[in-house]
Amino acid sequence: MAFALISGAAYGQAQTAWSVYVQEDPTQCWVTSLPAGTTASRDGVDVTNDISRDDAVLFISFWPADERLGEVSYTGGYPFADGSVVTLEVAGTTFELFTEGPMSWAGSPAADARIIAALREGSEAVVTAVSGRGTEVIDTFSLTGFTAAIEDAEVRCSS
Repeated sequence: MAFALISGAAYGQAQTAWSVYVQEDPTQCWVTSLPAGTTASRDGVDVTNDISRDDAVLFISFWPADERLGEVSYTGGYPFADGSVVTLEVAGTTFELFTEGPMSWAGSPAADARIIAALREGSEAVVTAVSGRGTEVIDTFSLTGFTAAIEDAEVRCSS
């Protein structure tokens, strides 16, 4: 579902574990990554091989026309539990993302900036979320290439 937003006219450039997508008219950029690993459990039972979902994606979005530059979001590929938060952990620092349906966001430009700074310094990001069915899903993202990708998007889409 999330990739439907960036397919078509978007242009992708591989940056190791991270990709940069650029769309023109209006100019918008997305820095994205898919998880390098996933585990899932329900009621203490490992259900990793039994989960069904769309792609899980960690995004950093740049939409200059809307003055949204460096907005952090994550989709687990499934609806999150009502009222739940998604946690994003990088190098021992935990951030909370608010949820709505299958999407989650940091909630403020200041929180986005703190998360991006941590992602630049870390080696992996661990995202933990609970589905509407009560399944805890943990996605691990490699941060290899993150800094190059975010710098590319900042140049292309920050003005």
